[in-house]
Amino acid sequence: MSVFLDSELTEAERGDDARFRVIPVPLERTVSYGSGTAGGPEAIIAASNELERICAGQEPCAAGIVTEAPLDCQGSLPEVMERLARQTEAAVRAGQIPVTLGGEHSLTYGAVMGVMRALDRPVGIVQIDAHADLRVAYEGEPHSHASVMHLLSEKGVRLAQFGVRALCRQEEESRARNGVFFRDAEELVTDRIHRITLPDDFPDLVYVSFDVDGLDPSQMPATGTPVPGGLDYYQSLHLVESALQGRTCVGFDVVELAPDGNAAWDFTAAQIVYRLMAACV
Repeated sequence: MSVFLDSELTEAERGDDARFRVIPVPLERTVSYGSGTAGGPEAIIAASNELERICAGQEPCAAGIVTEAPLDCQGSLPEVMERLARQTEAAVRAGQIPVTLGGEHSLTYGAVMGVMRALDRPVGIVQIDAHADLRVAYEGEPHSHASVMHLLSEKGVRLAQFGVRALCRQEEESRARNGVFFRDAEELVTDRIHRITLPDDFPDLVYVSFDVDGLDPSQMPATGTPVPGGLDYYQSLHLVESALQGRTCVGFDVVELAPDGNAAWDFTAAQIVYRLMAACV
């Protein structure tokens, strides 16, 4: 079985008491433009073997990283979501941070629902993305990658979105109706904003959902829906890190990598995963 950061982990850092539990989810069911997200988790894990232990002054792997077998993505999407929810719920109940590797963005619903079941407390989502993902049943599918944040909003989950630069009227209305906090890409990029402060009433427990298409295609072209005018690597991470100040990260996912044969993009996604781990220790 492939293991995240396998080349660096000591035996002690692979134990069941590891701080981070990596859950690969090779889901590709509702993609609506480019394809290839099913290969994302494997590519990220393979590239992770080239990472260094130290990241942003931290050594996240010292807290321990365990990697599960890839999630079974057969069956209906509600079945897949429940399967994933059980995995993330178990991780949180064991005192671990679930790290879900996608796969398409629809998986965030299952991951977050499991975390919320385990905690039984309000959880807010910090989302890096080119898209708002607030459409209703996109192309007839309620669990579409373009509808995942709509489903979570319907459950009362608070959202903070950064980097969006492609959305429809329905999504604008949803943002207003659900009190979504957002700073879109044009403002963030043109004003070179790297740090934000979440509203005071945003939940203290935060789940981070990082869609790699939030990055500009010059830095991440290996994704199904690349959109120009995106965030840069450090900017996106600084936004997440500043959002987490004074709050607790209870889980995160990195989704929508569609490997195209260039290892640079796989490594970029793997480095994002490890940097987010660093933000949690």
